[in-house]
Amino acid sequence: MPHPAPAVVLDRITLIHPDGTPAVRDISGTFGTGRTGLVGRNGSGKTTLLRLIAGELTPTSGSVITSGRVELLPQRLTLDVGRRVADLLGVAAVVDAVRAVESGDVDPRHFDTIGDDWDAEARAVAALTAAGLPPGALDRRVGELSGGEAVLAALVGVRLRGAEIALLDEPTNNLDRDARERVGELVRAWQGALIVVSHDTTLLELMDDTAELYGGALDTFGGPYSEWRAWRDDEQAAARAAETAAAAALRRERRDRAETETKLARRAAMGAKAQREKRVPGIVAGNRASAAQVSAGRARGEASDREASARAALDAAGRRVRDDDAVRIDLPDPGVAAGRRLATIGDGERSWVVQGPERVALVGPNGAGKTTLLEVLVRSADANSSESGAAASDSPSGGPGAPDLRSYGTAVAHTDRVGYLSQRVDGLRDEATVLDSVRAAAPAATDVELRNRLARFVLRGDTVLRPVAALSGGERFRLALACELLADPPPQLLVLDEPTNNLDLDTVEQLVQALAAYRGAVLVVSHDDGFLARLAPTLMLELRDGRLSEVPPAGP
Repeated sequence: MPHPAPAVVLDRITLIHPDGTPAVRDISGTFGTGRTGLVGRNGSGKTTLLRLIAGELTPTSGSVITSGRVELLPQRLTLDVGRRVADLLGVAAVVDAVRAVESGDVDPRHFDTIGDDWDAEARAVAALTAAGLPPGALDRRVGELSGGEAVLAALVGVRLRGAEIALLDEPTNNLDRDARERVGELVRAWQGALIVVSHDTTLLELMDDTAELYGGALDTFGGPYSEWRAWRDDEQAAARAAETAAAAALRRERRDRAETETKLARRAAMGAKAQREKRVPGIVAGNRASAAQVSAGRARGEASDREASARAALDAAGRRVRDDDAVRIDLPDPGVAAGRRLATIGDGERSWVVQGPERVALVGPNGAGKTTLLEVLVRSADANSSESGAAASDSPSGGPGAPDLRSYGTAVAHTDRVGYLSQRVDGLRDEATVLDSVRAAAPAATDVELRNRLARFVLRGDTVLRPVAALSGGERFRLALACELLADPPPQLLVLDEPTNNLDLDTVEQLVQALAAYRGAVLVVSHDDGFLARLAPTLMLELRDGRLSEVPPAGP
């Protein structure tokens, strides 16, 4: 049977930033009409590629051909805190028009907006309810939802609008287990082409194909993530074995060439000595010398050719072996004595002390108030005493429609050296450069020192001069992480809200190792069971229905 036409065709796509640095260069490939997981290291250009397909960016050269209307669910959706949920679903104008008519406003423009879509609100509310969103979510704003709730609402909107090609950029970030399962159900039943950028291996297992963006090339494998990863690991093992064999062959050819040169030198010396001693007639000696030179030249040429061939084989084998840049996180010593009290968190009935060098994990469903509790803790760090910190913990958040923080528990920091990485990564100024951002955290460091430190987060070269707004999601997260971890003086308490959302799996492993060696305390909110199992927290608390309770640590 004929294969269906691809949903997306990329023909030698190149995008150059205004500062002259390439975002992607000469990318060609296709995406099918089924489900495709797009993977790659942070900064490889995955988000840029989605934006090019969606038409949000125009390539410097090359072309993008799509077989239908494209919808993009962006990675930084949760930063748009003032946007209404009805806008995310694409029904705001119709809902507002229906409500205006029902209130007595008979302006003809309302009827033009509504058309035949009088039940838009009912359908939207039903879809939100099915996705597990709370009552009244349609009229709330993104900033009033948890990060996970905002993503679920946006996913519902993509489904309702029925685009032929849907692009999802890290859709399970911030989602709890139940919400991730609901996303999985949506993906399994998805109609049309679906391209998903994700580091969530469970979600990637639902894909028909896996495409990798690596080294400036887009390669597609027919199968889900686990099958692709097994193939890649086998291919890399074979490549390393081939490189080892080629290196051994090159050493052997070099040794043989040296031995050949030694033999030829001895033979020439013996011929010269025989000619000097006139052991043979001169004409015979001359013929022998001429033949020896021809033979030596041939031997040298053959040895040189074999060595060059071995070197070429080694180069070819070496190109198959990946030499990836990796984040190398080395946290400074915060000078925290073991057992020193750094924070207290509780729910009004019980409280728990966080002390150095403990690792405390906070889990619970979306909307339970985990992020709110962290924000209470961070605000209290500005106080100089536990009493003023307690006052901060009892204050409302101040945002429109925000809940009373007392319903989510209390949190008090007993140190003003708290590093906080929010799940929205919203502590960076888009117009500031990478270098300026980290300089604000460590003002005493020289530019050379800052560049060296940023290089450990794979932010190097001209990248440090680019504005934050031009960074990929992974680059933005690594910068935010660098600003917190490189602060001077270093934080004594690290508060991390969903730190693995935008990190590739190798970088997550580096973060785990760094946190394991960190001598301060760590309080982390995460829905990533694999990350929590590797972090091995000394205490795991669950926040549910306004109550905190101890739960068993995450298993492997």
